[in-house]
Amino acid sequence: MRTWRLEVEYEGTRYGGWQRQPDKRTIQGELQRAAETFLDRKVEIGGSGRTDAGVHALRQVAHLKTNSSAPVPPTAQLLRGINGLLPHDINLLSCGRARPDFHARHDARARSYLYQISTRRTAFGKSFVWWMRDRLDAHAMAEACALLTGRHDFSSFCESPESQSSTLVEVEEARVIARGGLILFRIRASHFLWKMVRRVTGALVEVGRGNLSARGLRALLESYSNEPAAWTAPPSGLFLERVFYTSERPQDEPAPAFFMAEDRP
Repeated sequence: MRTWRLEVEYEGTRYGGWQRQPDKRTIQGELQRAAETFLDRKVEIGGSGRTDAGVHALRQVAHLKTNSSAPVPPTAQLLRGINGLLPHDINLLSCGRARPDFHARHDARARSYLYQISTRRTAFGKSFVWWMRDRLDAHAMAEACALLTGRHDFSSFCESPESQSSTLVEVEEARVIARGGLILFRIRASHFLWKMVRRVTGALVEVGRGNLSARGLRALLESYSNEPAAWTAPPSGLFLERVFYTSERPQDEPAPAFFMAEDRP
């Protein structure tokens, strides 16, 4: 078995999510098609986690595996060859040999997501933000966000919680900061439930609007409610920011995935 570790960035707007599907274009499907075309053999592509339709990634980690004993090109050539066959909105950032049993999902220790809320109308970033017309209290959002850290039951923020083996999630970091025309929400945890980040984001926006108190957010972590389903944030503002493996250190302060005009030097 030959294995490579890939780091991938993509704009998810045109795709049905990460996971390969028979009737939709997906990130995994495009990567597999490009790799098999370039290498002229069957390969396995696996990701560190699934992203939903319309969700982006700054540094998704994937593995590429092949059982073929045929010669393989150097990693730099493999990187260029696969990139040359990928659509413009998917790009390999790096490609390196990995141990044969490396698995992008099973070996991952934690993942972080970044959500971008725009506080003004923008001509350039609609696919990468949730434009909020209402005035938001970023300070109140940041205070409520601090309640998310630690081990909590996120069943209120999960689609179909009854289908999950467990809805308990250990959140290592949760932060809200205002940066120019953006409010950034970062959350880092060992794993995430389906639609969890988008529903937590929606709840924080309700706090920012003054419709939900920090005490109300805490109550949603203490007992199940279906109310957050109505607050689900759109996928456009969500980015898989980074995937962490053993000995890799967390990031510093959240930074925008792109800069609004007022954030430029």
